[in-house]
Amino acid sequence: MDRSKIALSLAAAVLAGAFLSPLRVTAADRDPIETAGVAVGVTAGNTVAVPAKIISVGTGLIAGALSFILTGGNAELTAQIWRDVTEGPYVITPSVARRAIGERPELEKRPAGTVETAPAVETNATTGVQPASADSPTAP
Repeated sequence: MDRSKIALSLAAAVLAGAFLSPLRVTAADRDPIETAGVAVGVTAGNTVAVPAKIISVGTGLIAGALSFILTGGNAELTAQIWRDVTEGPYVITPSVARRAIGERPELEKRPAGTVETAPAVETNATTGVQPASADSPTAP
């Protein structure tokens, strides 16, 4: 491989990395370690997700074209296949990652001085009834 091809490949890799990396991961209430962790996680996820999405879209476009040919011109089926494979997200961003893991109250920051306590009495989550203790008269 000559030097011009190597330089072009390197430039393409750097440019792709710049476009695929999250542009802004910071928020006012986040500490630098959390911000760095989110940036590393998002970048690591994109190293797997972006090539997988490229392969998925390429395969889907070919499959859609083949479906058009094999079904005798069923454009509705082809459009559905293409719509399914080309829909985003194309890269993982911090908001996409947060949506993927859902609500995680244990990861939310609490004001200093607040202490989480367990409920004083356990109740059955389905019925809301307190379970009978062994020494109560209603226990079997």
